[in-house]
Amino acid sequence: METIVALHRNHFGEIISFVTSEGRIISYRKALVEAENGLIHGIQAIEDGEGRVSLLPDQDLTFDHYPNLF
Repeated sequence: METIVALHRNHFGEIISFVTSEGRIISYRKALVEAENGLIHGIQAIEDGEGRVSLLPDQDLTFDHYPNLF
């Protein structure tokens, strides 16, 4: 199953896309949809109290340990 191996951040430090184990570069929104559909292993879509959905790695609380590729 495909996993996240790296990410891209904008100049504000926000994640804008992910690099997968298959070499795909996918947008945050696409990663969110694929995580919700069980297509990407190791991340989960979490809804906060205000109804916003975001991605979190299964093992950690942040993506800080993932390499930031440009």
